[in-house]
Amino acid sequence: MTVTLERIRERTALLPATDREALALWVASRLGLWVVAGAVGWLFPSDGGVPPLLDRWQQWDFHHFWGIALYGYGGEPTGVPNEAFFPGLPGLLWGGAQVGVRHVVTGLLVSFVMGAVAAVALARLGDLDGGPGVGPRTVLVWVLAPPAVFLAAPYTESLFLGLALPAWLAARRERWALAGLLAAGAVTVRVSGIFLVAALVVHWLTASRRHWPGLAWLALPLVPLIAWTAYVRSVTGSWSGWLDAQAEEWNREFTWPWDAWSATWEAAFGGGQTPNFTWMFRAEIVAVLVGVLLTVLLLRRARWGEATWVGLQVGAFATSSWYFSVPRATLLWWPLWIGLAVLTLRRRWVLWVYVSVSAPLMVVWAAAFLTGRWAG
Repeated sequence: MTVTLERIRERTALLPATDREALALWVASRLGLWVVAGAVGWLFPSDGGVPPLLDRWQQWDFHHFWGIALYGYGGEPTGVPNEAFFPGLPGLLWGGAQVGVRHVVTGLLVSFVMGAVAAVALARLGDLDGGPGVGPRTVLVWVLAPPAVFLAAPYTESLFLGLALPAWLAARRERWALAGLLAAGAVTVRVSGIFLVAALVVHWLTASRRHWPGLAWLALPLVPLIAWTAYVRSVTGSWSGWLDAQAEEWNREFTWPWDAWSATWEAAFGGGQTPNFTWMFRAEIVAVLVGVLLTVLLLRRARWGEATWVGLQVGAFATSSWYFSVPRATLLWWPLWIGLAVLTLRRRWVLWVYVSVSAPLMVVWAAAFLTGRWAG
């Protein structure tokens, strides 16, 4: 044991201090969430008693990922058109099952490992954009974000960020081949990968010097996207199978932004929803407003690539039938967390206000998710 610990110390000592701090914050925050997960089962037992610890993580979208891993897309095993979900995470769950690992365990391990990769990349981006010392603070405010439970859950957020953040970091360093390869992986995980590719292209267009072979590498993500679209066409008979699934089950269709706002406002304040959904629809409105403000700030600072990344997502959410799952999408908006980190370093009182508000909300959000309530 002593030899093993010594080897771990030697290997971690090779990492830059920023990386070590990012990893330490990541691991500590995961332990905190597991404390919450352990407690909520006893404090809020289900009708059948205290659910097993791992079962508490099997909520909402996980059942779709699990169903795809078991049965593929054709059978709609969870009672909904599963073409709404990209194949990256279900494929990994299937792979884990082939070697005897439970789907939920594979999902949790994927989120833990890829979240660690994302934390390191986010810290490096924080130092690159905000200056030395900003990186660890960026990771701190990110892991304390209200919907941060989704970074630990067997969902796609950590997996996606573990590919998208290194892709963006590679693009910032003009390593276009690596950026294209990582973005291709991100495209297999969630539709946000398409917005990532668009942002990478805008970043290439506005770079100080044009590296033309780099543009060819940024076309690489089109390969998995076309393959996925063709597969959905073979299963559903429609080239728009993904959009059709979103509209059929989640009522996500193009809607004029003022109508989307009106529908969400009615859901949040009109009294027609249960308290759980009323609370979440109000959070959806706040998240969209934050996204709009962030996009405007990025445009004013001529951060064209980041503005494209955030703006396209906000535009998609704001022109859907109503706002849905926007708060957890904020976890993907790395300019938000870098900007907040810079602000907390310049004005220390902002950090205390943020921690005193966001950390309790993060625990509440986690408790809601882990007990099967809607958490976005």
